[in-house]
Amino acid sequence: MISVDEALQRILSYVSVLEPEEKPIPEALSQVLAEDVIAPFSIPPLDNSAMDGYALQAASTPGASPSAPVELRVVGELAAGYVFEGEVTPNTAVRIMTGAPVPKGADAVVPFEETEEAVHKAPMTVRHIDEMVRILREARPGSNIRRAGEDIREGQRVLTKGVVLRPAEIGVLASIGRTTVKVIRRPVVAVLSTGDELVEVGQPLPPGHIYDSNVYSLAALIERYGGIPKVLGIAPDTLEALVDKIHQGLDADMLLTSAGVSRGDYDMVKDVLAREGEIDFWTAAMKPGKPLAFGFFRSGQRRIPHIGLPGNPVSSMVSFELFARPAIFKMMGKTHWQKPAIRAIAKERIVNRDDPRRYFARCVVTEEGGRYYASLTGPQGSGILSSMAAANALTIIPEDVDVVEPGEEITVMMLDWSQGEEWGTA
Repeated sequence: MISVDEALQRILSYVSVLEPEEKPIPEALSQVLAEDVIAPFSIPPLDNSAMDGYALQAASTPGASPSAPVELRVVGELAAGYVFEGEVTPNTAVRIMTGAPVPKGADAVVPFEETEEAVHKAPMTVRHIDEMVRILREARPGSNIRRAGEDIREGQRVLTKGVVLRPAEIGVLASIGRTTVKVIRRPVVAVLSTGDELVEVGQPLPPGHIYDSNVYSLAALIERYGGIPKVLGIAPDTLEALVDKIHQGLDADMLLTSAGVSRGDYDMVKDVLAREGEIDFWTAAMKPGKPLAFGFFRSGQRRIPHIGLPGNPVSSMVSFELFARPAIFKMMGKTHWQKPAIRAIAKERIVNRDDPRRYFARCVVTEEGGRYYASLTGPQGSGILSSMAAANALTIIPEDVDVVEPGEEITVMMLDWSQGEEWGTA
């Protein structure tokens, strides 16, 4: 039995970053950029107005105030997407909309609120623009003008290889006209459940059987963290059935199995690994999730990493969070895969005496008066899946701690937290 930290280190040392692929930018969200992105032009390409108002020369408005307005001649109107063909000269102005290029000769924009504009937009009527406008406040050169290249300059590296593409980065790519981008591809992760007692959801449930929930929770976790699940279904407890199902998953980048890794039934999986792969370790010093296996299967020249997860649904999900999720993130090129770990005050007694291992109890973390508190979700049996549904965190009770008393501070790993929604950013 090895430690949690050593188990994770062995798994991560085995898996590698996958190759890049070209993706349409709407489909590349949360993937890692595999190239530097250079701007082909400046944004904005021209000086443009930051306000609806009047483009003018600041020197035409000395001393302007509500009590002593300066009157200017309006020589045109300009909407975003158009260019004014004339020129703003002293004592003239162009009525301008936000985003429109600043006309030649103008060096400031005065917003409508600082004018006595007499234009009224009556419903279904044609607007009339006054020939003159009164300016109620002195303008300063450059006011309310967004300069060319203020956002992005031509030739600038706007995105660096290795960053995770969030909605903002997708927007930046679109702003420079990119339709596709090179990113590290998402790993395909095959998922297989084992056991004669399992029944596919939607089928009649015979006595003594249970529905296979693991394949659904694991596939959902794979998808949540950026992988592509390949569901293999259920393998009955025969060597031939297990081999057949495993072969169906050997075109994936990683294979997850649930159940079949405890002392009572591990020999069958061990026989398959001995014949078609290799096992690195079996069992980790944690609860829930002690019966954890890691190794690989061979498929031609390829070696497909295999994580054998426990069959109990809570153990399976906890083990996934601790080991499979970081492996998926590394394959995607993500380097910071840790979920937020915070200190919280235990609200009840937590016992870790039996077979001391690192204890990942399901809990709910709440904030009260600027401090965090952790409450267990009830009975902590590894088959109580509803306790996982009720949790937003896991306790991290060290192996050498027998008991945590109410009021003591512990470390918790957040599973779901509005303050840490995305993990695995570069």
